[in-house]
Amino acid sequence: MIIEKSDKCFIDANRFQALSNDILEEAKRNGATQAEVVISLSKGFTVSAHDGDVEKVEYQQDKSIGINVMFGKRSGSAGISDIRPEAVKQAVQAACHIAKFTDEDPASGLAEKEELAFHYPQIKMNYPWQITVEQAIEMACQCEREALACDKRIMSAEETSLTTMEAFYLYANSHGFFGGFPHTRHEISCVLIGKENDEMQRNYSYTTAADPLLLESISHVAKEAAERTVKRLGARKLKTMKTPVIYHAEEARGFFGHLIAAISGGNLYRKSSFLLDHLDRKIFPGFVHMKEQPHLDRALGSSPFDEDGVATRNNIFIEDGILRNYCLSVYSARQLGMKTTANAGGVHNLEVKPGNKNLQELLKTMGTGLLITEIMGNGVNLVTGDYSRGVGGFWVENGEIQYPVHEVTVAGKLQDMYAGIQEIGNDVDMRGNIRTGSVLIGEMMVAGE
Repeated sequence: MIIEKSDKCFIDANRFQALSNDILEEAKRNGATQAEVVISLSKGFTVSAHDGDVEKVEYQQDKSIGINVMFGKRSGSAGISDIRPEAVKQAVQAACHIAKFTDEDPASGLAEKEELAFHYPQIKMNYPWQITVEQAIEMACQCEREALACDKRIMSAEETSLTTMEAFYLYANSHGFFGGFPHTRHEISCVLIGKENDEMQRNYSYTTAADPLLLESISHVAKEAAERTVKRLGARKLKTMKTPVIYHAEEARGFFGHLIAAISGGNLYRKSSFLLDHLDRKIFPGFVHMKEQPHLDRALGSSPFDEDGVATRNNIFIEDGILRNYCLSVYSARQLGMKTTANAGGVHNLEVKPGNKNLQELLKTMGTGLLITEIMGNGVNLVTGDYSRGVGGFWVENGEIQYPVHEVTVAGKLQDMYAGIQEIGNDVDMRGNIRTGSVLIGEMMVAGE
């Protein structure tokens, strides 16, 4: 792979700090008692290959500015992408005009000054990839060639692509806080179609990282995509039954993502969560621990401060199976009569403590059951915890994969599923904001034929 990197930021941060100051001063001139501004900038490109040649090249350069003003407990917002002085002035005036017609909200307002990240840590998240479009095209074509050569049953590559992106996030408010940081994200993906007799199946592989040095190789992505696709051929349906299931690490991220949604302040104060009033109650087996680590270098979910400008810190959400913290912004915390956990915008690098077994050892422990490697649809009710999702994967007997399955639905209640976790694997997937291994659940309803 062709990888060079530089820690130089692609924008002039001083210019946008000055812009944010101009916006805050304009809000003050218009009578706002408080104001805040968020500026998001990004640039990069995506190339994709098909049939041995470039299919498309997309360049991206985006800029968005969000303005929020407050007149006492009344607030108004506006968003623009035009940074000309007259456009900025009009946007601030529009936000102020809106605020004068809104109802008062006792929970509105900026974070308290002592909560803001005036001395935030410098986290290493900016790793630009010095790669040309021509080099990216060749890498995408190489990935396609290697994938097609892996197995004669690989009929075609639906798409192989490479994306590189640099971004900058800035937040400022009228308490005198200004913070900004650059970050990067790079990805290589390969989507294949396999065919055997009259059956066709589709599968994929990808690698993503803040630092291109942490990306898997082209050959790894191609081989894994081919292997996954071929293993899906010959998929069968299952009889309806109750059986143990394993969520593969890649899908377990979403499984725990439902937990974060259920303990998020917005759902709690609206009373639309099955975990309402569950603080300091046991909802998992005692071996389950989850902590947030927002200051990890080269991690995709890191951030020195949240979307309220509040200093992020290590949070423990699940300790010995017990829910220890909700996931709160300044606004949701006020609605609940609590303190912010610096989670405006979500969690940052949530780690589910891994166990001691790899996936193969988890299969042995399960013995007979369903390994879930694909989830479809959105059948989760956070109010009741009811869970019903279409899945694909593999039927397992005596700890060994027997055959692929499709057109299967798994159902249960998240409360029971969380309490029914038997083990968490050590095959941790690091490619997202939630880091977890595969998860073995003792029993779920599986609906098939």
